[in-house]
Parts: sequence; structure tokens; C-alpha cells
Amino acid sequence: MTGRRTPLAAVTLIATGVLATVLALGVTTGLARPFGPSGPDLAVSGAYLPQPVTAQIAGGYLTVTNRGDTADELTSVTSDLSDDITMHRSVGDEMRQVTSFEIPAHGTLELKRGGSHLMFMRLDHRPLEGDRVSVTLHFAKTSPITLDVPVEAPTFNPGAGPRA
Repeated sequence: MTGRRTPLAAVTLIATGVLATVLALGVTTGLARPFGPSGPDLAVSGAYLPQPVTAQIAGGYLTVTNRGDTADELTSVTSDLSDDITMHRSVGDEMRQVTSFEIPAHGTLELKRGGSHLMFMRLDHRPLEGDRVSVTLHFAKTSPITLDVPVEAPTFNPGAGPRA
């Protein structure tokens, strides 16, 4: 052999060069990151609404877990129960409306009684224990997640009921 490459070796060499170039471009431009960090990876659990005492207002509680390498934010909530849903953070004895909740990378957002929570105002109807309410969570980076949320036994104070 005089140093000439066979056609198969030439094709292999070209393919290897093309693959290396594509991977390098993908990593530097963000088009493809086969070995880079992942985005948010959200899952929702424990969602429930206590049966409201009146047809005017209800609270909503749930946990969002982020298994991804990037933080996200819960930016709004929509539902067939109400057109007026707000997010609140409890600070001491005071409740403050917020425009979003952060969901840290590899962390959780817990909406619970006595803490951060959802408020459903001017309800279309008063849901009763055993009913289910459709709720859609909207995020800054992740596609919306729609839940079929159960309505649980009414609770009249933070120390009472199934989830207190």
C-alpha cells in the first residue's frame, strides 16, 4: 500500500469530522446540548381544594417539584371554577398577592395552608366535597400543566381537616 486510503476509510474519516463539527457547533450555539444541563422538569402532586364555606372564595394547594437543572416560575393559574385566580404568599399574619412563584432547580414550590397558596375569587359555583375542578398552571419556561383537582372535606381553621 502506498498511503492511499480505501473508500471505506475515507467515508469513516469524513463522517467522524462532520459529527465532531456538528457537536461542537451545537454546544457553542445552544442548538443541541447532548451533554449540557437540562431545562426545568416539573411534576405536580398533592393538589386539592378544601370545600369552600361560601360560593365567593376558595383556596388551592399543591406541590410543584422541579427535577431539572434550570429554575422556572409559576406565572398564572386558570380554571373553569373562576376567572379571578390570584397567587398569595403569607408573611407572618399578612397575606400578600404576588405575580409569580419561583420553582428552583432541583427544588420544590409548596402551596399549603398557612403559607403560599392560590385564591379562587368570585366562583362560578360552589364546589362540594367529591367534585373535581380543572386547573391549569402556567409557567415562564415550561408548557402549561392541567390538573383535575379534587375538592376535599371543608376545613374551617388551619388546625382542622384532612390536610392541616
